[in-house]
Amino acid sequence: MTQPKRSTASAPKLSNGATDKQKQLQAFTADAASTLTTNQGLHIPDNHNSLKAGVRGPTLMEDFILREKITHFDHERIPERAVHARGSAAHGFFKLYKPMTQFTSAGFLQNPELETPVFVRFSTVAGSRGSADTVRDVRGFAVKFYTDEGNYDLVGNNIPVFFIQDAIKFPDLVHALKPEPHNEMPQAASAHDTFWDFVSLMPESTHMLMWAMSDRAIPRSYRMMEGFGVHTFRFINAHGDAHFVKFHWKPKLGVHGLAWDEAQKIAGKDADYHRRDLWEAIDRGDFPEWELGVQIIEEGQEDKLGFDILDPTKLIPESVVPVQLIGKMVLNRNPDNFFAETEQVAFHPGHLVPGIDFTDDPLLQGRLFSYTDTQLSRLGGANFHEIPINKAVCPFHNFQRDGMHRQAISKGRVAYEPNTLATGAEFRVDGGAQGFHTHPQALESPKIRRRSPSFDDHFSHATLFWNSQSPAEKDHIVAAFRFELSKVEVPDIRQRMVDNLAHVDARLAARVAAPLGINAPDAKAAAGRLGFRDYRIAQTIDEDAALSMAGRPATDNIRTRKVAILVADGVDLLSFKRLQQELLDAGAQCKVVAPQLGPVTTSSGKQLPADHTFSNTSSIMFDAVVIPGGAASAATLAQLGDAVHFVLEAYKHCKTVCALNEGAQLLGTLGFALDTRDGALMEPTAGILLGDSRKAADGQILQALIAAMARHRHWDRLNVDAVPA
Repeated sequence: MTQPKRSTASAPKLSNGATDKQKQLQAFTADAASTLTTNQGLHIPDNHNSLKAGVRGPTLMEDFILREKITHFDHERIPERAVHARGSAAHGFFKLYKPMTQFTSAGFLQNPELETPVFVRFSTVAGSRGSADTVRDVRGFAVKFYTDEGNYDLVGNNIPVFFIQDAIKFPDLVHALKPEPHNEMPQAASAHDTFWDFVSLMPESTHMLMWAMSDRAIPRSYRMMEGFGVHTFRFINAHGDAHFVKFHWKPKLGVHGLAWDEAQKIAGKDADYHRRDLWEAIDRGDFPEWELGVQIIEEGQEDKLGFDILDPTKLIPESVVPVQLIGKMVLNRNPDNFFAETEQVAFHPGHLVPGIDFTDDPLLQGRLFSYTDTQLSRLGGANFHEIPINKAVCPFHNFQRDGMHRQAISKGRVAYEPNTLATGAEFRVDGGAQGFHTHPQALESPKIRRRSPSFDDHFSHATLFWNSQSPAEKDHIVAAFRFELSKVEVPDIRQRMVDNLAHVDARLAARVAAPLGINAPDAKAAAGRLGFRDYRIAQTIDEDAALSMAGRPATDNIRTRKVAILVADGVDLLSFKRLQQELLDAGAQCKVVAPQLGPVTTSSGKQLPADHTFSNTSSIMFDAVVIPGGAASAATLAQLGDAVHFVLEAYKHCKTVCALNEGAQLLGTLGFALDTRDGALMEPTAGILLGDSRKAADGQILQALIAAMARHRHWDRLNVDAVPA
């Protein structure tokens, strides 16, 4: 019998600039074939009907095609990560600016001409895989470098410190943070009793809480988020000299956050907001970039900092030890398959290369055990390193054998060393110069289950962070504490927390406590509770500009910012086209929002296509709003409640709003209008730009618009609380 011809799946073609990792992954990648088969390659003639005893009879157990399909479906999912379950990832490369030979022998940090493939995963911490992207939470920032010496994983967060000092408290922290076990609520949220009960009894969490209540915990985009290694590591050079090092990722697009009201609304409008933003940016060629920075401290000089660099609740102020930018990372390719790559990737802080080593940070030490242990459970056994996304690009060879999901076929009778039955020679390693060498460190202390007294200061760095914030950022932190603690049902927990905050700043604590129905903050009461350490380090500085998002120098970079252009029939085509093109030239994305889909008729009779309607999008999806001129268009929009709300909401969230000529009518609800004395357009508050035809023609309005958008937000804007949410 003649068998039907089947097309076989072929591997996708690679670009000329493919990395070693892309070339490796190609061997495991196939395009979709035109003919369905079983997993054994058997052609399937009918994928719509199971095998039955007659057309209306029972399904037969004999139907092996049905059983294979259903069985595979039943086992498609693997256990989600206990933390960092919801994530998004991308491929890219890292390139060094200057050799770091003086400090480290790590191969990928020697040659500025070398491009090292990377795979980066961003994530939220607390929520399940199905939670929303824009919840208030820490964000994971994990980078896997596929180096010639093996995989190196820099597994960090978007916040440089952590909640706890010792890994033995990590299960307690996560159990307190996760949904409460009796009712599995709330999802992906810290605003509930068990979390605040725990952290109010753990003063060491205070510094991290300041960051978590800031806008750092609600980033605008993964592309506009810093990353930190959190722990102190060691650089080791070829001579064995050691330096302590802290790792930083600095985004080229700046560090920006969302407004809290905006973040909550986005969670309902688009739960995949951050995922979509990253995917679409890479898909259209707007490749996100970060610079790798390091803070380097000579071994023996760390005591001069005044605090213990092994304490993960502390940071090294950048004004004390500046960050050296040593290289750039570019993400330029989306994964081909979310499960195979993003979900199955396994990071581990213990994946090192020669020239980088650990310190005795007790949180880091616990992570070195935890990550391996969780991969065994989540990925089904000890061979998770053979999953394509986890596989090193350099050769690897050892006598580790068998186990679930083993992929390699190891030939020969010998699986041990030393031996005489194989060559044996390549495995005879007795302390040679090559490979990884742990930094020799003298240890003469007795075994003891106790914490170092140098870890006892729980508030100085929290105060430093608070002092470094702008007035608007301080307002946001206060509002966040108020929101979170208002969700706490037990008054005593609220009281304990504000009592702790009194040791950070008395005014902060008083402001937080004011609307919570509790007593005034009592610093002495906090000091009398179990776990409190009445100890303060001598601060060398009172504030550090690097800790503020608002304090960063403004740029004129508005690349990838999203602009909503509001139009209706009768819009002035000239002012629309000019601003649209100029914004596109500056790297922004422009979307036309109109009362309905389909063409909009301009004042000159031309047709203008609409991208969105006021009913299917909102201002929270954009970074700025532009309203072109045109009397008829302005009149229509001013009578449309959704259009008015669009502008009001953008104003409330402190975004740039630009109106030309008659477009200013739409701002009437906010009290912005033509000055009747001379017909000139007024600009009454930050980030509200009003212009006429002359300003548009000579470029004044564009310059002002780009400058305003580059600030991202105008947090000092007046009367935002008067605008209804």
